Order: sequence, then structure tokens, then C-alpha cells
Amino acid sequence: FENAYHGDTFGAMSVGHRNAFSAAFDELLFDVEFVPAPVPGKIEESIKEFNARIKDKEVAAFIFEPLVQGAGGMQMYEAGALDRMLRKCKFYGVLTIADEVFTGFYRTGTAFASHQLHYTPDIICLSKTLTGGTLPLGVTAVPDFIYRAFQSKDPMHTFFHGHSFTANPLSCTAALASLDLFERTETHERIKAIGKQHQQFQVHWQGHPAILDIRFLGTILAIDFKTETESGYLNPAGGSITEFFLERGIYLRPLGNVLYFTPPYCISDNELHLVYTAIGALITAWKAT
Repeated sequence: FENAYHGDTFGAMSVGHRNAFSAAFDELLFDVEFVPAPVPGKIEESIKEFNARIKDKEVAAFIFEPLVQGAGGMQMYEAGALDRMLRKCKFYGVLTIADEVFTGFYRTGTAFASHQLHYTPDIICLSKTLTGGTLPLGVTAVPDFIYRAFQSKDPMHTFFHGHSFTANPLSCTAALASLDLFERTETHERIKAIGKQHQQFQVHWQGHPAILDIRFLGTILAIDFKTETESGYLNPAGGSITEFFLERGIYLRPLGNVLYFTPPYCISDNELHLVYTAIGALITAWKAT
């Protein structure tokens, strides 16, 4: 998708949005076909372009951030639109890859954003919340037919791309401890409570003149502030927003003029109220720059 972000290695940059962060490496990146994400107002355009590329070209795989484009501005879109694309991929035999590094582990309200889809992705990429953010660890989950493709007596069929810290014992231990927490009833109660309070906050501030858009999904709350310059990651409003919250003892990292709040599930109601109050104060005091 356009505006995608999948990481900073050459392959990951290749399938991500080409911008200032990847500009120095553009000549070294792989050729990739991009289509607009099916965000509200672009659903049919996106699906039409997607179908044309799937049908007319030899496509190896379709990679996507399911339901929420994180670094691209917390852009949210409906599961139904993505399902229409995945159905085409299944028909033409195109591998589908769900990047759930951001959306996994109940961030969108379900265990994985892909659980809101009818069609299951072939590959799911996980990280971050896997260890509760304590240690680095990534997991790539694949179905049996992909696993079997590397089973052979021929050593050249080996999947050679491991690295020095694969299955790091400390990281795996942290992941097991984090996964244990997701089995607890109180964890799920907190996740539901955060989503409910996000919704109440959205309803209260929807339509305020300082805001271009306010939206939430699961435990993700995002607000686009009006500015006189173009919206985006490099919008200068980001610095003033960060400073505003730091002065109040809160660290929120906006994406330019897009403020997002993805609280840890252990956050208390008092702490949530503190952050909501500060966000409300920013909205009230906001002047487009």
C-alpha cells in the first residue's frame, strides 16, 4: 500500500512508502507495485487499482498492515475492503503477508487484526508487544505449505537467512511471560475498558474546529490536527505537540500533526484521565500553524 511502513532493511524499505527516510537508498531498492490503501473515500479506487495489478502482472506477494497503517498516519480502513483484495490473491495464488508488528496482540481489539478478516493471511509478522516491549524479538508465522517448501535432502533448499540472535533465550522467556498475561481475564477487561473510553473521548471531541479527524480502533486513538502546512510525518507541528505534553509529564510521540495514543494495557483509569485531560487542553488551545 501507499504510505506503508514495514521496517528499515532494504527489503522492508522497498515495500514501504518512498520518502525522506528511504531517499538515500532509492537506487538500491527493489521494484514494487503500490496501490492506495482502501481508506474511507478511496475504497473503490484502491480495489480497482489492486485488481489491475494482480491480474496483469506476475505478483509474488501482497504485504499489508491490516486495518491500520501505523507510521503512515494511523490511517484506518475496513476489514471488508481488505477481504476483497485477499479473495483476489487467493484466486491468483498470490502470497499474502500481514504485518502485525503494530496491530497484533489486541491493539485493534481482537488478538490480531487479521482475526477480523474472512481470509487468513499466508504469513503473519509479529514483534514489539510479543515481549511487552522489554526485549527485541520477532516471529514470522507461516502455514505448513510454506514450511514444507524448505524440507529437502538438498542443502540448497535450506532457509539460510537466520541471524545471530535467533531464538534468543532471554527474549523468548520475556515473550512467554508476556503471553501469559494475555491469558488473564483482567488483561482483557482493561483492553475493553480502554477501547470504551477512547470511544467516549471521540464522541466528545468529534467535529471540533481544531480537528481534521478523530478516530479509534480497539486501543488506538488518533487525532489529525488542522495545520496550514501539509499533513504528514515531517509536519513541524509534531515538535510543539511533543513539548506540550512533556511540560505536563506525559510522553506522546506524534506523527507530525497526527497525535496518537496507544496506552499500555496496565494503565490505570486515573492515568487515562490525565492523558485525556491533556489532549483536551491541547485541542482547546490549538491554533493552526
